Amino acid sequence: MPRLRAGWRSRRNDGTARLVKKFLQAPRTQAVIARLAACYIQGVARALRWRIAGEPSLAELVSGPPMIVVFWHETLPSMPVLWLMSRRRGLRRPGVALASQHRDGRLIGQVLRLMGIGLVSGSSSRGGPAGLRGLARALADGAHVALTPDGPRGPARACAPGVAQLAALSGARVLPCAALTRPAIQLGSWDRMRLPLPFGRGVLVLGTPLVVGRDDWRGGLAAISAALNASMAQAASML
Repeated sequence: MPRLRAGWRSRRNDGTARLVKKFLQAPRTQAVIARLAACYIQGVARALRWRIAGEPSLAELVSGPPMIVVFWHETLPSMPVLWLMSRRRGLRRPGVALASQHRDGRLIGQVLRLMGIGLVSGSSSRGGPAGLRGLARALADGAHVALTPDGPRGPARACAPGVAQLAALSGARVLPCAALTRPAIQLGSWDRMRLPLPFGRGVLVLGTPLVVGRDDWRGGLAAISAALNASMAQAASML
């Protein structure tokens, strides 16, 4: 009898888990989650006291030609502050991000769209050619492009080739960035993503824009990875 009861409870729990999962994946639920997330991210960004390193690069982003803005996936929830600060300083150029077709990527895409950032389907590691062509067109049309070179599934802090190939193909410079906040919650995900919490402080680092030679994307990939790690280290030292 105890085994029968245990089996029944297990099946009931499995059924409940499936219902919850189905509910969370429903389009209407995802839309509500995305709206709440966008409001939270923008609200927290405004509630933090920010320090900025790399004012000349920020000025170039605001008034210069289209660039490829890159940052590690773990900083994604904090990086919208760069968009908010740039627009506050007069940025009129549109921004475009690469949105994965994976379920989590679609949710992130909805959040970005609500914050006024356009989307191109694809990823830096899977389905690359179509995504790269879309981003190259966006750059040619005058938009800044944002990329997480280690997304959407890692490994963490390992650049996929797409970012350097895009820079070599388009001629656009690569702007390495990092944003860290305190307090923050660090998740147990593959990227150890950091969720910012309000009423603390944040650091935004903009490195020196990099040029990737048309015939040297492999060398450019190493330079981008090193610059991203340097930006993260600088942000951590300033926090």
